[in-house]
Amino acid sequence: MKRLLIDMDEVIADTTGGMVAWYKEKFGGDIDYAKMLEGQSLVKGFPAEHQAIIRQQFFEPGFFRNLPVMDDSVAVVEELNKKYEVFIVSAATEFPNSLTEKYYWLMEHFPFFHWQQLVLCGVKSMIEADIMIDDHVRHLKNFRGKPWLFTAPHNLNEEGFERIDGWKDAAMKLL
Repeated sequence: MKRLLIDMDEVIADTTGGMVAWYKEKFGGDIDYAKMLEGQSLVKGFPAEHQAIIRQQFFEPGFFRNLPVMDDSVAVVEELNKKYEVFIVSAATEFPNSLTEKYYWLMEHFPFFHWQQLVLCGVKSMIEADIMIDDHVRHLKNFRGKPWLFTAPHNLNEEGFERIDGWKDAAMKLL
């Protein structure tokens, strides 16, 4: 059985959607998605005077625990879990609160996973697998298996990787 690694943020967890919803509730106003593309960062899409506050949200208790689930991800990932040896792999140690919160988030929204299928780490280069789905090129560049770039606002200008444009597309390509 082939091993498949699936990232969390911007792949199964809607980090951008969660941050935008929080920001609009707290400050109102619009988000500049074009700036996210230029800066390769979610934070860059928010007004300059709020970017430090936005960055701080990643460290706040509850942020990762309360993220929305990406459309169609639960059903498709459940099917992938039957066909592949699936591990959810997240570079989570940069944000210490996210370690526990990501565990509970995953167990709530993807109850078919066993805790042993969750890998929370600092870098993903040490993980061996046949396939990886991730939204950041930096995690895919040195991956020895088949890399798939999961389309997200911050990576629309990235080239050189085959893409997955949402979970229905993932189902067509991997099931």
